[in-house]
Amino acid sequence: MDQTTEAVATEQQPVQPDVQTTTTLTSDQTTEQPKEIDFKSLIPEAYKEEKSLQNFSNMDDFVKSYLHSQKLVGGDKINVPNKYATDEDWKQVYKKLGTPDNAEAYKYDLPEGHKVDDDTLKNFSSEAVKLGLLPHQAQGIMKYYNDVINKGSDEQQAQMKLAQEESVKELRKEYGATFDRQIQSAKNLAHATLGKEFINDTLLQDGTRLGDNPQVIKAFVGLANKLSEDTMVKGDQVPYLTVPELNKQIATLQQEGSAYWDKRHPGHSQAVEEVAALIRKKNNEDNVE
Repeated sequence: MDQTTEAVATEQQPVQPDVQTTTTLTSDQTTEQPKEIDFKSLIPEAYKEEKSLQNFSNMDDFVKSYLHSQKLVGGDKINVPNKYATDEDWKQVYKKLGTPDNAEAYKYDLPEGHKVDDDTLKNFSSEAVKLGLLPHQAQGIMKYYNDVINKGSDEQQAQMKLAQEESVKELRKEYGATFDRQIQSAKNLAHATLGKEFINDTLLQDGTRLGDNPQVIKAFVGLANKLSEDTMVKGDQVPYLTVPELNKQIATLQQEGSAYWDKRHPGHSQAVEEVAALIRKKNNEDNVE
């Protein structure tokens, strides 16, 4: 019975859990950290001098670069032709880069009122295909070319305007009050003989127009005065006489033995009136000047 009671008592006693022993580090003890591996030490000796590997300092960057290059494998690559390449070899390269197959594929976005005409654009597009230009390159070149033309045109217009102003200033000083009539007669003669377009569109070596050159204008003025009775010179204007022409007529009427001096001559009164009128007209011209 004692044995039985002892066995039961033993079974009824709670089982004690296993106690695990833990070790706490004291302040004098430290946890040993793993050492960082030098990436370059992992490179095999035969490849240590490879320049492409000199940019890597850790394994993470190297792996990223490798994975990126693997993604490019099988992509559409372009081999750069060597010095023995033919025009056809280069043509294939240009085509892969995006060069159009024909000139009509080039489109240009130029500002309104651009100076480049359609024939120039068409010829340039044909040449662009041969040169392998990409569309945006052709667009850039034509925009630059148009800007150059505009700048040159503006400078030419400014130069012409300055030449006109200087010419008018010089001619006004010489012809005075008769300026408008003299210039109009010269213009009528110049247009009738050489043509309006030739006078206005012909450029001299300094970039100015033929019709703005004071020496040319003076030459036509002199010729117009000699041909003053010609309707070609007068045009639709009212005929007029210059001061030299007035003096010439007065001298003719007042020559010795003329009716102007002979009071008994039947034409004396008319001659006197004509001379007086010419003198008044001459004085009027002199006063206006």
